[in-house]
Amino acid sequence: MTGQGTIDFAGLDGRIWLDGQLVAWKEARLHALTHALHYGSAVFEGQRAYGGNIFKLTQHTRRLHRSANMLGFEIPWCVAQINQACEEVLRANHLADAYLRPIAWRGSETMSVSAEPTRVHLAVAAWAWTSYFPPATVSMGLRLDLARWRRPPPATAPTAAKASGLYIICTMAAEAAHARGYDDALMLDWRGRVAEATGANIFFVRDGALYTPPPDCFLDGITRRTIIDLARRRGIDVIERPIWPRDLDRFEQCFLTGSAAEVMPVRAAGPWSFEVGALTLQLREDYLNLVNGRLAGLERDAA
Repeated sequence: MTGQGTIDFAGLDGRIWLDGQLVAWKEARLHALTHALHYGSAVFEGQRAYGGNIFKLTQHTRRLHRSANMLGFEIPWCVAQINQACEEVLRANHLADAYLRPIAWRGSETMSVSAEPTRVHLAVAAWAWTSYFPPATVSMGLRLDLARWRRPPPATAPTAAKASGLYIICTMAAEAAHARGYDDALMLDWRGRVAEATGANIFFVRDGALYTPPPDCFLDGITRRTIIDLARRRGIDVIERPIWPRDLDRFEQCFLTGSAAEVMPVRAAGPWSFEVGALTLQLREDYLNLVNGRLAGLERDAA
Protein backbone atom coordinates (compact mmCIF):
# COMPACT_ATOMS: atom_id res chain seq x y z
CA MET A 1 0.00 0.00 0.00
CA THR A 2 1.08 3.60 -0.45
CA GLY A 3 2.18 5.75 2.45
CA GLN A 4 -0.95 7.86 1.99
CA GLY A 5 -3.08 5.21 3.71
CA THR A 6 -6.83 5.78 3.93
CA ILE A 7 -7.91 9.43 4.09
CA ASP A 8 -11.34 10.96 3.60
CA PHE A 9 -10.14 13.74 1.33
CA ALA A 10 -13.60 15.28 1.15
CA GLY A 11 -13.57 15.80 4.91
CA LEU A 12 -10.25 17.60 5.31
CA ASP A 13 -10.00 21.17 6.51
CA GLY A 14 -8.27 23.95 4.63
CA ARG A 15 -8.70 25.92 1.42
CA ILE A 16 -8.85 24.88 -2.24
CA TRP A 17 -8.43 27.21 -5.22
CA LEU A 18 -11.49 26.72 -7.42
CA ASP A 19 -12.19 28.67 -10.62
CA GLY A 20 -10.30 31.75 -9.51
CA GLN A 21 -10.95 31.94 -5.80
CA LEU A 22 -10.02 30.21 -2.56
CA VAL A 23 -12.96 28.32 -1.07
CA ALA A 24 -13.40 26.22 2.05
CA TRP A 25 -12.10 22.68 1.45
CA LYS A 26 -15.48 21.03 2.03
CA GLU A 27 -17.20 23.45 -0.37
CA ALA A 28 -15.05 22.50 -3.41
CA ARG A 29 -17.74 20.40 -5.10
CA LEU A 30 -18.96 19.50 -8.58
CA HIS A 31 -22.23 18.22 -10.00
CA ALA A 32 -22.99 14.52 -10.47
CA LEU A 33 -23.52 15.12 -14.19
CA THR A 34 -20.10 16.65 -14.77
CA HIS A 35 -18.77 15.56 -18.16
CA ALA A 36 -15.35 14.64 -16.76
CA LEU A 37 -16.91 12.27 -14.23
CA HIS A 38 -18.68 10.32 -16.98
CA TYR A 39 -16.20 10.55 -19.87
CA GLY A 40 -12.79 11.18 -18.31
CA SER A 41 -12.37 14.65 -19.83
CA ALA A 42 -9.94 15.88 -17.18
CA VAL A 43 -6.20 16.50 -16.93
CA PHE A 44 -4.13 16.95 -13.81
CA GLU A 45 -0.69 17.36 -12.31
CA GLY A 46 0.99 15.98 -9.21
CA GLN A 47 3.77 18.11 -7.79
CA ARG A 48 5.57 18.59 -4.50
CA ALA A 49 6.64 21.56 -2.45
CA TYR A 50 9.79 21.38 -0.37
CA GLY A 51 10.42 24.13 2.15
CA GLY A 52 7.76 26.28 0.51
CA ASN A 53 9.19 25.91 -3.02
CA ILE A 54 7.10 23.96 -5.55
CA PHE A 55 9.61 21.90 -7.50
CA LYS A 56 9.60 22.66 -11.22
CA LEU A 57 6.23 24.35 -10.93
CA THR A 58 6.36 25.99 -14.35
CA GLN A 59 7.19 22.70 -16.07
CA HIS A 60 4.21 21.07 -14.38
CA THR A 61 1.86 23.90 -15.31
CA ARG A 62 2.98 23.94 -18.93
CA ARG A 63 2.40 20.20 -19.12
CA LEU A 64 -1.09 20.72 -17.69
CA HIS A 65 -1.84 23.08 -20.59
CA ARG A 66 -0.37 20.64 -23.14
CA SER A 67 -2.42 17.78 -21.72
CA ALA A 68 -5.63 19.81 -22.01
CA ASN A 69 -4.81 20.72 -25.60
CA MET A 70 -4.27 17.03 -26.43
CA LEU A 71 -7.76 16.33 -25.09
CA GLY A 72 -9.19 19.14 -27.21
CA PHE A 73 -9.87 21.89 -24.68
CA GLU A 74 -8.16 25.03 -23.44
CA ILE A 75 -7.68 26.00 -19.81
CA PRO A 76 -8.85 29.62 -19.37
CA TRP A 77 -6.01 30.51 -16.99
CA CYS A 78 -2.47 31.10 -18.22
CA VAL A 79 0.67 29.48 -16.83
CA ALA A 80 1.47 32.47 -14.60
CA GLN A 81 -2.05 32.50 -13.14
CA ILE A 82 -1.97 28.77 -12.38
CA ASN A 83 1.48 29.09 -10.83
CA GLN A 84 0.15 31.87 -8.63
CA ALA A 85 -2.88 29.76 -7.67
CA CYS A 86 -0.58 26.91 -6.58
CA GLU A 87 1.48 29.25 -4.44
CA GLU A 88 -1.67 30.81 -2.93
CA VAL A 89 -3.00 27.38 -1.96
CA LEU A 90 0.28 26.49 -0.28
CA ARG A 91 0.22 29.69 1.77
CA ALA A 92 -3.49 29.49 2.57
CA ASN A 93 -3.03 26.02 4.05
CA HIS A 94 0.14 27.01 5.93
CA LEU A 95 2.17 24.30 4.22
CA ALA A 96 5.86 24.20 3.44
CA ASP A 97 6.31 20.51 2.54
CA ALA A 98 3.28 19.30 0.63
CA TYR A 99 1.78 17.55 -2.36
CA LEU A 100 -0.25 19.66 -4.79
CA ARG A 101 -2.92 18.52 -7.23
CA PRO A 102 -4.02 20.97 -9.96
CA ILE A 103 -6.83 19.53 -12.08
CA ALA A 104 -8.79 20.91 -15.05
CA TRP A 105 -12.04 19.36 -16.27
CA ARG A 106 -15.06 19.84 -18.49
CA GLY A 107 -18.30 20.71 -16.70
CA SER A 108 -21.96 19.77 -16.70
CA GLU A 109 -23.32 21.70 -19.70
CA THR A 110 -23.81 18.53 -21.75
CA MET A 111 -24.12 14.79 -21.27
CA SER A 112 -23.25 13.87 -24.85
CA VAL A 113 -19.91 12.28 -25.66
CA SER A 114 -18.96 15.40 -27.62
CA ALA A 115 -18.19 18.13 -25.09
CA GLU A 116 -17.78 21.35 -27.09
CA PRO A 117 -20.27 23.46 -25.12
CA THR A 118 -18.88 22.61 -21.70
CA ARG A 119 -17.21 25.10 -19.39
CA VAL A 120 -13.65 24.25 -18.34
CA HIS A 121 -13.02 24.35 -14.58
CA LEU A 122 -9.75 24.40 -12.64
CA ALA A 123 -8.99 23.50 -9.04
CA VAL A 124 -5.77 23.30 -7.03
CA ALA A 125 -5.51 21.46 -3.71
CA ALA A 126 -2.52 20.91 -1.42
CA TRP A 127 -2.01 18.69 1.60
CA ALA A 128 0.80 17.36 3.79
CA TRP A 129 2.07 14.08 2.36
CA THR A 130 5.55 12.95 3.28
CA SER A 131 5.86 9.57 1.57
CA TYR A 132 3.98 7.81 -1.23
CA PHE A 133 5.33 4.41 -0.18
CA PRO A 134 5.98 3.37 3.44
CA PRO A 135 9.38 4.77 4.55
CA ALA A 136 10.72 1.29 5.37
CA THR A 137 10.58 0.35 1.69
CA VAL A 138 13.42 2.76 0.90
CA SER A 139 15.97 0.44 2.48
CA MET A 140 14.14 -2.78 1.67
CA GLY A 141 13.05 -1.95 -1.89
CA LEU A 142 9.60 -2.33 -3.43
CA ARG A 143 8.09 -5.57 -4.69
CA LEU A 144 6.31 -5.21 -8.03
CA ASP A 145 3.68 -7.54 -9.37
CA LEU A 146 3.34 -8.04 -13.13
CA ALA A 147 0.25 -6.13 -14.26
CA ARG A 148 -2.38 -7.76 -16.42
CA TRP A 149 -3.13 -4.42 -18.07
CA ARG A 150 -0.85 -2.89 -20.67
CA ARG A 151 -0.10 0.63 -21.81
CA PRO A 152 -2.05 1.37 -25.03
CA PRO A 153 -0.44 2.37 -28.34
CA PRO A 154 -0.34 6.13 -29.02
CA ALA A 155 -2.71 5.73 -31.97
CA THR A 156 -5.48 4.68 -29.56
CA ALA A 157 -5.12 7.24 -26.74
CA PRO A 158 -3.40 10.57 -25.97
CA THR A 159 -0.59 8.77 -24.18
CA ALA A 160 1.60 11.88 -23.79
CA ALA A 161 -1.14 13.62 -21.77
CA LYS A 162 -1.53 13.36 -18.01
CA ALA A 163 -5.22 12.59 -18.47
CA SER A 164 -7.40 11.16 -15.74
CA GLY A 165 -9.05 8.58 -18.00
CA LEU A 166 -5.72 6.94 -18.80
CA TYR A 167 -5.20 6.03 -15.15
CA ILE A 168 -8.06 3.55 -14.73
CA ILE A 169 -5.85 0.67 -15.89
CA CYS A 170 -3.25 1.86 -13.36
CA THR A 171 -5.86 1.78 -10.60
CA MET A 172 -6.87 -1.75 -11.54
CA ALA A 173 -3.26 -2.91 -11.77
CA ALA A 174 -2.29 -1.33 -8.44
CA GLU A 175 -5.31 -2.75 -6.62
CA ALA A 176 -4.64 -6.22 -7.99
CA ALA A 177 -1.00 -5.95 -6.89
CA HIS A 178 -1.97 -4.85 -3.37
CA ALA A 179 -4.43 -7.74 -3.10
CA ARG A 180 -1.55 -10.11 -3.86
CA GLY A 181 0.73 -8.51 -1.26
CA TYR A 182 2.86 -6.39 -3.60
CA ASP A 183 3.70 -2.68 -3.29
CA ASP A 184 2.92 -1.82 -6.91
CA ALA A 185 2.86 -3.32 -10.39
CA LEU A 186 5.13 -3.30 -13.43
CA MET A 187 3.20 -2.49 -16.60
CA LEU A 188 4.19 -3.55 -20.09
CA ASP A 189 3.20 -1.71 -23.25
CA TRP A 190 1.00 -3.09 -26.03
CA ARG A 191 4.06 -4.68 -27.66
CA GLY A 192 5.01 -6.54 -24.50
CA ARG A 193 7.93 -4.26 -23.63
CA VAL A 194 8.61 -2.89 -20.17
CA ALA A 195 6.84 0.47 -19.79
CA GLU A 196 6.49 1.79 -16.22
CA ALA A 197 4.87 1.21 -12.84
CA THR A 198 1.28 2.31 -12.18
CA GLY A 199 2.24 5.89 -11.34
CA ALA A 200 5.98 6.17 -11.84
CA ASN A 201 8.66 5.71 -14.48
CA ILE A 202 11.23 2.93 -14.16
CA PHE A 203 15.02 2.71 -14.42
CA PHE A 204 17.49 -0.18 -14.34
CA VAL A 205 21.22 -0.36 -13.60
CA ARG A 206 23.81 -2.56 -15.27
CA ASP A 207 27.60 -2.18 -15.12
CA GLY A 208 27.33 1.36 -13.78
CA ALA A 209 24.98 2.60 -16.53
CA LEU A 210 21.29 3.54 -16.38
CA TYR A 211 18.74 1.98 -18.71
CA THR A 212 15.17 3.19 -19.14
CA PRO A 213 12.48 2.55 -21.77
CA PRO A 214 11.73 5.39 -24.22
CA PRO A 215 8.42 7.09 -23.29
CA ASP A 216 6.67 6.56 -26.62
CA CYS A 217 3.37 5.38 -25.12
CA PHE A 218 3.49 6.62 -21.53
CA LEU A 219 4.29 9.84 -19.69
CA ASP A 220 7.81 11.26 -19.95
CA GLY A 221 7.89 12.22 -16.30
CA ILE A 222 9.41 15.45 -15.02
CA THR A 223 11.14 13.45 -12.27
CA ARG A 224 12.34 10.99 -14.93
CA ARG A 225 14.02 13.79 -16.86
CA THR A 226 15.47 15.22 -13.65
CA ILE A 227 17.08 11.88 -12.77
CA ILE A 228 18.54 11.62 -16.27
CA ASP A 229 20.07 15.09 -15.81
CA LEU A 230 21.44 14.20 -12.37
CA ALA A 231 22.94 10.94 -13.65
CA ARG A 232 24.66 12.66 -16.57
CA ARG A 233 26.10 15.27 -14.21
CA ARG A 234 27.80 12.39 -12.42
CA GLY A 235 29.13 11.02 -15.71
CA ILE A 236 26.74 8.07 -15.67
CA ASP A 237 25.71 6.79 -19.07
CA VAL A 238 21.95 6.90 -19.61
CA ILE A 239 20.65 4.55 -22.28
CA GLU A 240 17.06 4.90 -23.48
CA ARG A 241 16.11 1.79 -25.39
CA PRO A 242 13.35 -0.81 -25.59
CA ILE A 243 13.51 -3.24 -22.68
CA TRP A 244 11.84 -6.65 -22.88
CA PRO A 245 10.94 -8.77 -19.84
CA ARG A 246 13.60 -11.27 -20.92
CA ASP A 247 16.19 -8.49 -20.39
CA LEU A 248 15.40 -8.04 -16.70
CA ASP A 249 17.62 -10.84 -15.42
CA ARG A 250 20.61 -8.88 -16.80
CA PHE A 251 20.07 -5.85 -14.57
CA GLU A 252 21.54 -5.43 -11.11
CA GLN A 253 19.38 -2.61 -9.72
CA CYS A 254 15.99 -1.10 -10.40
CA PHE A 255 14.15 1.99 -9.15
CA LEU A 256 11.03 4.07 -9.77
CA THR A 257 10.78 7.84 -10.22
CA GLY A 258 7.86 10.25 -9.89
CA SER A 259 6.82 13.44 -8.15
CA ALA A 260 4.87 11.43 -5.57
CA ALA A 261 7.21 8.43 -5.36
CA GLU A 262 10.40 10.55 -5.69
CA VAL A 263 13.13 7.88 -6.15
CA MET A 264 12.23 4.44 -4.81
CA PRO A 265 14.42 1.31 -5.01
CA VAL A 266 12.85 -1.92 -6.27
CA ARG A 267 13.98 -5.28 -4.95
CA ALA A 268 11.80 -7.50 -7.12
CA ALA A 269 9.54 -7.34 -10.17
CA GLY A 270 7.67 -10.58 -10.69
CA PRO A 271 10.32 -13.34 -10.74
CA TRP A 272 13.25 -10.93 -11.17
CA SER A 273 15.29 -9.76 -8.17
CA PHE A 274 17.47 -6.66 -7.77
CA GLU A 275 19.78 -5.26 -5.12
CA VAL A 276 19.15 -1.95 -3.41
CA GLY A 277 22.49 -0.68 -4.67
CA ALA A 278 24.79 2.27 -4.20
CA LEU A 279 24.00 3.96 -7.53
CA THR A 280 20.27 3.91 -6.86
CA LEU A 281 20.74 5.32 -3.37
CA GLN A 282 23.15 7.97 -4.64
CA LEU A 283 20.68 9.21 -7.23
CA ARG A 284 17.94 9.23 -4.61
CA GLU A 285 20.17 11.34 -2.36
CA ASP A 286 21.03 13.67 -5.25
CA TYR A 287 17.35 14.12 -6.04
CA LEU A 288 16.39 14.89 -2.46
CA ASN A 289 19.28 17.32 -2.18
CA LEU A 290 18.13 19.05 -5.37
CA VAL A 291 14.49 19.44 -4.43
CA ASN A 292 15.46 20.70 -0.98
CA GLY A 293 17.84 23.30 -2.41
CA ARG A 294 21.02 21.57 -1.27
CA LEU A 295 22.42 20.86 -4.75
CA ALA A 296 23.74 23.76 -6.78
CA GLY A 297 24.08 23.94 -10.54
CA LEU A 298 20.77 22.44 -11.65
CA GLU A 299 17.71 24.65 -11.81
CA ARG A 300 14.87 23.66 -9.48
CA ASP A 301 12.29 25.21 -11.83
CA ALA A 302 13.96 25.27 -15.23
CA ALA A 303 11.81 26.36 -18.16
